[in-house]
Amino acid sequence: MSKTIAEINEKIKKGKAVVVTAEEIIELTKKKGVKKVAREVDVVTTGTFSPMCSSGAYFNVKQPVPKMKMGGGRAFLNNVPVYTGFAAADILLGATAMPDDDPRNAVYPGQFLYGGAHIIEELVAGKKVVLTASGYGTDCYPLKKREITLTLKDFNDAVLFNPRNGYQNYNVAVNPSDKVIYTYMGVLRPKMGNANYCSAGQLSPLLNDPLYRTIGIGTRIFLGGGIGYVCWPGTQHNPGAPRGKNKVPRAGAGTLAVIGDLKQMSAQWLRGISMTGYGPTLAVSIGVPIPILDEEMVDFTSVRDEDIWAQVVDYSHDYPQGTGKSLGEVNYAELKSGKISFKGKDIPTGGLSSYSKAREVAELLKQWLLKGKFLLTEPVAPLPGI
Repeated sequence: MSKTIAEINEKIKKGKAVVVTAEEIIELTKKKGVKKVAREVDVVTTGTFSPMCSSGAYFNVKQPVPKMKMGGGRAFLNNVPVYTGFAAADILLGATAMPDDDPRNAVYPGQFLYGGAHIIEELVAGKKVVLTASGYGTDCYPLKKREITLTLKDFNDAVLFNPRNGYQNYNVAVNPSDKVIYTYMGVLRPKMGNANYCSAGQLSPLLNDPLYRTIGIGTRIFLGGGIGYVCWPGTQHNPGAPRGKNKVPRAGAGTLAVIGDLKQMSAQWLRGISMTGYGPTLAVSIGVPIPILDEEMVDFTSVRDEDIWAQVVDYSHDYPQGTGKSLGEVNYAELKSGKISFKGKDIPTGGLSSYSKAREVAELLKQWLLKGKFLLTEPVAPLPGI
């Protein structure tokens, strides 16, 4: 038996759709079997809430009188540089951008590192930020300097645009060296004193649609507490990564570029964070609905943590040297247990991705669907696949 997205949307509109989370379908499939679940369930909701460095926002700034051309000049939000090379009034703020001369941004252990991600959180929280800008002046844009205090509502447009989010599996980071190292995967203690990972595992969106059958360009998603869309394959999208049971990748594979109206979003679901000794990054919430079109999609969405394997990588040597070498692999059930047995020793694990928040995202998206507040979309084009 098979269903279409159009048929499922009709059921959503009538309040008759059966929607479960990616956690719930695991037990349901165990109890009822794939065939029955494929008939009964219409949508599976997924979720993740993780640091995602490749994130940012672009803004259109209301023009003063006389007008000003920021393009070709310099501009800052709370002393954090923004890119001005688009046009007179469009600016781009990267999540990892930091002030040029802020003494807090000397990178050393224990230092709080303020940057673009924190400004994004402050704006969606309703706080004020200061825009300062300078330009060279033209006949049509004569103003050369400007300073103004703004809130999110004061921008003509404010758009979250993230070139690489929602990684389909990722490394487990360890440090076999003799000294502490500070990475985007957190603080790694020497002699493999800890192992850090960053994925929601069985709740993670792309791990529930490993072949990108339903997730594509144009897919409507939960993004930062509002509605967003998949707008392109993410940078570093690598569908050719090694795969195991049910085509689940055993290393970093697909990624998503996502976009949405920042004015719809919430500081509960977009958080600026500071990675000790590394810098700022943005914790982003994403929830993707997976339509159950047939039995294969039940198989895919019933993936369990014990079936998801990730590569253990040496971040003191192999990662910075770009060798791509894996020291071995572990599964997410082991990682989430709090320790892994690896290379003859028990290593405590730490998850940078919040599983409890991922569960909340999947549940919130489920409620949107059950109440008819959210409809599925047909992708206008597929993501590159295997």
